[in-house]
Amino acid sequence: MWLDIQIFGFRALWSPYFLIFVILLGTAYYLIIGPLRRKFGDNDKPTVKQQSMFYIALLLLYFVKGAPIDLLSHITLTAHMIQMAIYLLVFPMLMIKGIPSWIWEKLMATPFVGAVLKFLTKPLISLLLFNGLFSIYHIPAVFNFAKSAPMIHTGISIVLLIAAFIVWIPLLAPIKELDKLQPLLKIGYIFANSVLITPACVLIIFASEPLYATYSQGGAWLQALSLCVPQDVLQGLAPQLSGPETFISLSTVYDQQLGGIIMKIMQEITYGILLGSIIFSWFKGESNTIDPLPSSSKT
Repeated sequence: MWLDIQIFGFRALWSPYFLIFVILLGTAYYLIIGPLRRKFGDNDKPTVKQQSMFYIALLLLYFVKGAPIDLLSHITLTAHMIQMAIYLLVFPMLMIKGIPSWIWEKLMATPFVGAVLKFLTKPLISLLLFNGLFSIYHIPAVFNFAKSAPMIHTGISIVLLIAAFIVWIPLLAPIKELDKLQPLLKIGYIFANSVLITPACVLIIFASEPLYATYSQGGAWLQALSLCVPQDVLQGLAPQLSGPETFISLSTVYDQQLGGIIMKIMQEITYGILLGSIIFSWFKGESNTIDPLPSSSKT
């Protein structure tokens, strides 16, 4: 497949403009936590671990939205689900952990932003918001609409990403003000997330026919490709492109089912790691609060 997709050219494969955007984000982070840090108060520099998480998050963002997987996500649903799992599950968590607490405190001190964050990160609201939007997005009519034009696709992707940040904040709690859940409730929160995201995956896994026109109908598929392939290149290639079968041997239904399975597996792995981390921190905290045995006094 790698050799086959070379026909789309460098811009479609590597998205140089998006790479510039990611580099600018990294530069802004470096300046804010480094040379410009003192302008925001007497703040500590983020730890090496925090900085590493932020920069790894940026690499993942480019990997799923700028590298060839973005092009492949318009060719196969399997690639799309890999993209979505990293974009909505892994990337936001690394970003939240990579941003120092004093930046979060500045955000919370901003009247409008702080009020909105406090409201949206209420556990029930954040759960319903993210999982509701994720499920609605994968309704065939909505999904096909999202792939119909660059501005629509970008707008919906940003809304989903914001919802993903909101759903992870109650679990990762970058500052005490947002730490609303006790460990046991965080465990329940993870299980609720796992249950609420399941219907969308089940719809895709057990469908016996293609759900999405963008992967099964030539015109809609070419329209989706135009989101990342320059128009002049796509027009020149259109006569030789019949559909995803040009690049993959899987049938549309099998590709669809594989995509749903991969999304569910990656989601369960991510939630499992979070669950293990919360349980470990919980027991570690409990062990530190156990009163020491009284020392025997000599008589």
